[in-house]
Amino acid sequence: MLYALRKAVYGLLLILGVTFISFVLMVWFGPDQTYTLVGKNASAEQIAEVRHQLGYDQPFMQRYLDYVTDLFTLRLGSSNASGEQVSRILARTVPVSLALMLPGFVLGNLLGIALGLAAARRRGQWADRLISALSVTGMSISFLVIVIALQVLLSTPYGLNLFPVRGWQVTDLPSYLSYVAVPTLSLVLVTLGYNTRFYRAIFVEEAARDHIRTARAFGASPTVVMWKHVLKNSLVPIITRVMFSIPLVVISGSLLIESYFGIPGVGKVAFDAITSGDQPVLKAVVGLTAAAFVLIQIATDLLYRLVDPRVA
Repeated sequence: MLYALRKAVYGLLLILGVTFISFVLMVWFGPDQTYTLVGKNASAEQIAEVRHQLGYDQPFMQRYLDYVTDLFTLRLGSSNASGEQVSRILARTVPVSLALMLPGFVLGNLLGIALGLAAARRRGQWADRLISALSVTGMSISFLVIVIALQVLLSTPYGLNLFPVRGWQVTDLPSYLSYVAVPTLSLVLVTLGYNTRFYRAIFVEEAARDHIRTARAFGASPTVVMWKHVLKNSLVPIITRVMFSIPLVVISGSLLIESYFGIPGVGKVAFDAITSGDQPVLKAVVGLTAAAFVLIQIATDLLYRLVDPRVA
């Protein structure tokens, strides 16, 4: 009970801290929509009226308290750009981002774990050196270079011309696979080097522990040692990396991929909100992302206890 209460208080403080910092940045450094909405040659009365409608004339702390209240009650307001309710925008775009990012996220981590295990099992041998070299090479290649190369190879008459270049006209499973193929391959290739290096490091560290040497001494095969003992005892850092990557992949990763491929997900909505100064959308995305981090941290702690009862 005390543990749950402590986590709840910590989560609340984290949400308040993140939302306060992001609100300060949006208010003091974000674009002012007043003159975008009133147009040219507006009178002082018209400017004052628009600033009142946007809430710019209220004290800072009052605006922040209203923002936090609306966030906790899920009254997210309406977009300044389109007039559509922010809750409807998120309900429409979040599923698109999840459908777009989930395959690449899962494949990138599974392939990284498999390659990390293979490299750790053959540490110092040519396979380990090859996997490490390819990982470093993948980490050094720009996301833009990977996307352009895949588009030329898979989506143009100069290559195989199999998949759409841009857009998201998904109506059934074949069309979904068609539109998600190039973004998924891009995400896998961008993240695979980082994932492989990380997982190899934790597997090598785990393989050097006493209980692993004992398992080898009792005749356990290398495959059993790596997949049953090393992988099982490395689940805590694996869970940490996977769980805390989820909000970053859904927001940051989708922002880059959706903006480039013209896919109407939450990342593109956030990008448009940043460029246009649409603060209701931007504040909702930032606030809900902070809440997602807190919920994921709580879920991560529960998973720690599930995979390793020694975690207090």
